[in-house]
Amino acid sequence: MLLPMNLWAQGTAQEWLETIDRNLNPPQYESYRKLINIEPDGSKKEFVLYTVKQDKEKVAALFLSPASEKGRATLRVGENMWLYIPNVGRALRITSLQSVTGGIFNNSDILRVDYQAEYNAVKISKTDQKGPSGSQLLQLDLKAKTGAVAYDKLEMLIDPKLKSPILIRAITVSGLLIKTIYFKKITDFGQGIKRPAVVETDSPLYKGYKSIIIFAKMKPRELAAEVFTTDYMSRIESLR
Repeated sequence: MLLPMNLWAQGTAQEWLETIDRNLNPPQYESYRKLINIEPDGSKKEFVLYTVKQDKEKVAALFLSPASEKGRATLRVGENMWLYIPNVGRALRITSLQSVTGGIFNNSDILRVDYQAEYNAVKISKTDQKGPSGSQLLQLDLKAKTGAVAYDKLEMLIDPKLKSPILIRAITVSGLLIKTIYFKKITDFGQGIKRPAVVETDSPLYKGYKSIIIFAKMKPRELAAEVFTTDYMSRIESLR
């Protein structure tokens, strides 16, 4: 079965990447998310985060719960990341492959910038799989721009009708699958924002473990540039 020409003709690999970024991450927004880490025995640890984003590669997040994490804040500007801990009183450097929540989602997943900030679009191709809309899925292959990026390659399966990824496979330089990220429950958040409300991940390296992010609210918001500086991390609460 051939993909309908009007869907296939929507663009090059780079244009598809830009479309996906625009739908997943509006240029400026605020959101409330719950992050759940699930262990093989079924036990869970939950976090609630207030998150703000500006441009393609500036993201800040504030922990609202649990009580042990409340007031902690994280900031990402490009490849640079920091963690602010209230009783330490200053921002500490963290890396993309670490996880401030201790689950399968690492810091680069939690502080997600636009994919085009980190990756080049290499190829777009048709697959023989169908997505939730019934359309034939496309596969968008991405290659990291630098060695500092968390994953060397991404294989993104896109539902062209929904203009959303269905899953992403994250792969190392040697071809090892690190994790698979699943995008579910396309939701209209209003004001032009329509994207998956649920993002799940699992990894062959951590059998039986799973992490889930659930978006509860998301809306456009313009913010001053100073919000995305280490000096402002202790004041992110004031934005709410």
